[in-house]
Amino acid sequence: MKNIVKIFIGFLLIFSLFASCSKEEGKKVLMVGMVTDAGTIDDKSFNQGTWEGIKKAEKELGVKVKYLKPVGTTEADYIKEISNLYDSGYKFIICPGFKFETAVFKAQSKYKDAKFVIIDGNAHPADSWDPQNGPNTIGISFLENEAGFLAGVAAALQQKTGNFGFIGGMEIPAVQKFNWGWQQGIKYANEKLGTKIEIYPENFIYQGGFSDIAAGQQIAASMYDRGVTVIHAAAGGVGVGVINEAKTRTQAGKKVWVVGVDVDQYAEGIISGGSSVILTSAMKYLDKASYDMIKEELNGSFTGGRSLLFSAKENGVGIPAKNPNLSESVQQTVNDIYQKIKKGEIVVSATRGDLFK
Repeated sequence: MKNIVKIFIGFLLIFSLFASCSKEEGKKVLMVGMVTDAGTIDDKSFNQGTWEGIKKAEKELGVKVKYLKPVGTTEADYIKEISNLYDSGYKFIICPGFKFETAVFKAQSKYKDAKFVIIDGNAHPADSWDPQNGPNTIGISFLENEAGFLAGVAAALQQKTGNFGFIGGMEIPAVQKFNWGWQQGIKYANEKLGTKIEIYPENFIYQGGFSDIAAGQQIAASMYDRGVTVIHAAAGGVGVGVINEAKTRTQAGKKVWVVGVDVDQYAEGIISGGSSVILTSAMKYLDKASYDMIKEELNGSFTGGRSLLFSAKENGVGIPAKNPNLSESVQQTVNDIYQKIKKGEIVVSATRGDLFK
């Protein structure tokens, strides 16, 4: 009888262990996918910033992650990779950049049980720019003008004098706002902080795209030849060309600078000897945006049909917390101004007004 009881207890223990394992194995893990834009996940820019937030969620929140890179940059190319992620079980899909807007607009209806996040854009059909984020989609935009403003103040304070310029990619709102914020920051520093920075309309240029590295280098060379000392480049691959030109000139003994964009581009500007031509960067905290959306989904608070705006108030934009090319006093002054923007004591315009285009 004792042996029968022992055997019975043994069976109960085995069954309990099996049930526990089955329950653990059956626990659903959120599968987060990303489709890259023209760049890669180590592009020192938009894709990398977004992917870093996803990787942080993998490490801290236990999600499973995957990214796919399309063969091209058409709507059809993007939809194909969205479909590939969906078919592989990745039904929380993050897309970095406004070029995904029409692709996600179509995908949100086709895959109604999936969730979509567009970083720096909103879903809409090809014949309309009105945001039409479905009940399973969130679009995220940024106040780039605030980031540009802070970078303008920082660069002006650090240089005190000089001639500043701007090179943008496509002439679209996100790029324009970097430009207009940059100009406002320079003017603020000149009027309130005693700097003497010059700006001229011929040194504020849109290349027309984001991929032509050679064109970026050529435009930067022309500006530096005209006496420009600092260029804020908000231009993707075109901006890489700007950085390359600054590196070449700096290594030849000429002191010129670049202000980066979207992420901290300090590492992209490093030259022999370990210094960098990146004075500072006007940043969108892309990693925070992607991470926060994943966290919302895990918390059960993800609500589609919305367009979110990340500003200084939400710690969504700014400049790097540390940069070897900025003095501690400059960094502290910029931090103080950042707090004033957050409180509404300084308002940075998101429109052109009387600024250069």
